[in-house]
Amino acid sequence: MSGGVPRVLFEGAGVMVVDKPAGVLVIPGREGGPSLRDTLEASLGRKVFVVHRLDRDTSGALVFALDAGVHRALSQAFEAGKVRKRYRALVEGRLEAPQLVDAPLVAGRKGRMRVAKPEEPDAKPSRTRVRPVETFASASLVEAEPLTGRTHQIRVHLLSLGHPLLVDHQYGREAPLTEADLGGQGTREVLTRTPLHAARVEWPALPGLPARGVDAPLPADMQRALELLRAAG
Repeated sequence: MSGGVPRVLFEGAGVMVVDKPAGVLVIPGREGGPSLRDTLEASLGRKVFVVHRLDRDTSGALVFALDAGVHRALSQAFEAGKVRKRYRALVEGRLEAPQLVDAPLVAGRKGRMRVAKPEEPDAKPSRTRVRPVETFASASLVEAEPLTGRTHQIRVHLLSLGHPLLVDHQYGREAPLTEADLGGQGTREVLTRTPLHAARVEWPALPGLPARGVDAPLPADMQRALELLRAAG
């Protein structure tokens, strides 16, 4: 993200996919500060439409529409579950095999979500596919594909498997991880946020919009964590 403007991963047919940095809000929040939407509109000199959102600390592929018709088509595709999203996450422990987490979620305390108890009235159906990509002595790089779109879904479902994100101020460890924590040497902080990255987004052919898949490369902090975990064996 140079000069506050995120890297554009794809632009065409009224769509822009950007590589959202961690720590940036998609739209203005109660705490103020610049949002990605405002930054893009200032840079482009035109209105952009938010199609979906990522949490502040989540990085990766984020889709905007550049006109109302495309916005409507993409929003309907997201709501209908026709858009495929795949995330990469660094989690605690060794995830040994692919799993389908089918665990309804409800709102918890202080903005958190939690797995619902049986027959809880406000439970929302929630499903996530999870598979190991690379495993280490006490951590794993996993791919998570949400099949529904609940708040904090991936984070809570990973926690329910016993594999919370390596850093997660709401659902796990709050303190940053240093090089030494990840098997290296030194006190330099490597992971200071939830290591969750929107690695790929795919949409089908829609009215006036051809099918497309867009990848977002792993960000530097997660890449560095992986290097340390690999070196430590």
